[in-house]
Amino acid sequence: MAKKNTSLRLPDDLRQRLTETAERQDTTISALLERYAREGLAIDAHPGIIFKHGPSGRRAALAGGPDVWEIIATLRDVAGSEAQRVQTVADQLDLHPRQVTIALAYAAEHPEEVDRRIADNERALVEAERAAAARARLLGST
Repeated sequence: MAKKNTSLRLPDDLRQRLTETAERQDTTISALLERYAREGLAIDAHPGIIFKHGPSGRRAALAGGPDVWEIIATLRDVAGSEAQRVQTVADQLDLHPRQVTIALAYAAEHPEEVDRRIADNERALVEAERAAAARARLLGST
């Protein structure tokens, strides 16, 4: 993706806060501003979506709810029409159907991001199962 320079004039106090945050997060001001812009545009386009930080990095989630990828992975595991699946997942995850629809709309606009998170989780699950099996073998409880 090509990038072009854009000049910004920022108040001194805001620039200082950006500098401190970028240093704390071991990144650049440019990378931080790009992240804020991407996330802000996504939040504007999909009210109800926020971004959470965690061990696997920042990810889209419902405000006060699960990550978008978790909702989509659950939707993929149930059958029926879209409306039936949305209702089933809402019931399973104790969400309002509108929240599931918000996550679905976000995922439809960002499928690579969501698919990558689902694949990462599936790999982590396989590895955890392997590790548990190895521990069980060592303990003689297979």
